[in-house]
Amino acid sequence: MVAGSLQTNLDDAHAFLNQHPDIEVFELLIPDTNGVVRGKWVPRSAVPKVLSSGIRLPSSMFALDIWGNDVSESGLVFETGDRDALCLPVSRSLKEVPWLKRRTAQIVMSMYESDGAPFFGDPRHRLQHICDLFKQLGLTPVVAIELEFYLLDRDPAADGRPQPPMSPTTGRRQFTNQVYGIEELHEFEDFFDGISRAASTQDLPVDTTVAEQAPNQYEINLHHVANAVQAAEHAILLKRVIKGVAQAHQMNATFMAKPYGDLAGNGMHIHFSLIDQEGHNVFDNGTPTGSDLLRQAIAGLTHSMADSMALLAPNINSYRRFQAGSHAPVHPCWGYDNRSTAIRIPSGERSAIRIEHRVGGADANPFLSMAAVLAGAYHGIVNKMEPPPATVGNAYAQHEASLPDNLADALLAFEESEFIKEYFGEPYQRLYSACKWQELATFGSQVTQLEYDSYLRTV
Repeated sequence: MVAGSLQTNLDDAHAFLNQHPDIEVFELLIPDTNGVVRGKWVPRSAVPKVLSSGIRLPSSMFALDIWGNDVSESGLVFETGDRDALCLPVSRSLKEVPWLKRRTAQIVMSMYESDGAPFFGDPRHRLQHICDLFKQLGLTPVVAIELEFYLLDRDPAADGRPQPPMSPTTGRRQFTNQVYGIEELHEFEDFFDGISRAASTQDLPVDTTVAEQAPNQYEINLHHVANAVQAAEHAILLKRVIKGVAQAHQMNATFMAKPYGDLAGNGMHIHFSLIDQEGHNVFDNGTPTGSDLLRQAIAGLTHSMADSMALLAPNINSYRRFQAGSHAPVHPCWGYDNRSTAIRIPSGERSAIRIEHRVGGADANPFLSMAAVLAGAYHGIVNKMEPPPATVGNAYAQHEASLPDNLADALLAFEESEFIKEYFGEPYQRLYSACKWQELATFGSQVTQLEYDSYLRTV
């Protein structure tokens, strides 16, 4: 950590502690490979040392499966002696956690080697590496993220499935929904007000909130920022805010890609443009179709999409989203203002022309999803690639599904990909693959209730 950032953290800490004398618990947060926020609690007295010297955690925390089990094939457990690495605070990340009963604050951390080099397994550093490549071109990604989620009752339905919560306004459950409906937002006004207040306290740039296509499904958008790493962190922390505020209101919130088999899935759409050193959007050339750089970025994204699916759709359940006519793309196509394509160029002012990447699920790690998207765009630009023709009309009717439709196929593409090796590095390729293959093996060893219902007494 550079001295300037260290001094900024210490100055911020002294000001924060003086302003909040009653806060005694501080959460040290670090998102793992799956985007699960891990860490530890420390007392108030430890905060200055944490901010000046960091803490040490096992580097194998990035070699955990979704259940928190060690992934021995990752190379980070027994091969290293399960060694510790240094975790340093992210600048200006000391914020209050307003939804908890006990007065609490949080500090976001990132992992480094003892010599100060970024630890390769930390997804934050994988994204920072891609941003550094753009910096060498004199370009900066300007990024915004849209997150979809469901509100759930704390108790499952009689059949064990999740169910919508009781509306605090009407006392009923929503089993139908009006997309973009205002009444759907009114019924949970206190919950959304809690999100707004918590996001403001944590300096998260929440933009718009809409009711989505299914009962108690909502989308919250983050405002664009000219720092892709910060934008991904905003998404991680917004998910934490939404879950925390939901629990404070006796509900649950889920970002699971497909919690209901017959209803819409939860996506995470990434919007981005590129600005040069003068702040000009290089996708804009004054025409409705955009610049050559825009086309090259699109070409790189369509070329790399299949190789990146394991990052954009990281779980077995992720692939239930991808169904024809579901607004989840099944082919690496693109189009202007076309929501049936994987890559959409939204309409609007030409000076704000941008790419919307519509493949990723809300269950994905925002650092890794954004790294995959930006790496694809960079790859297309530096290789001056040419995209396929833009799709006009229904993409599902014009293109056969060609993206991986299950996690095993996605992992095979990922671990054999020269694109992934080039931009994420072979060590990370191995680490991520090992974590996901272990999860697949665990799922494969389970006998499901449907199998018992189908076969136990019939065959």
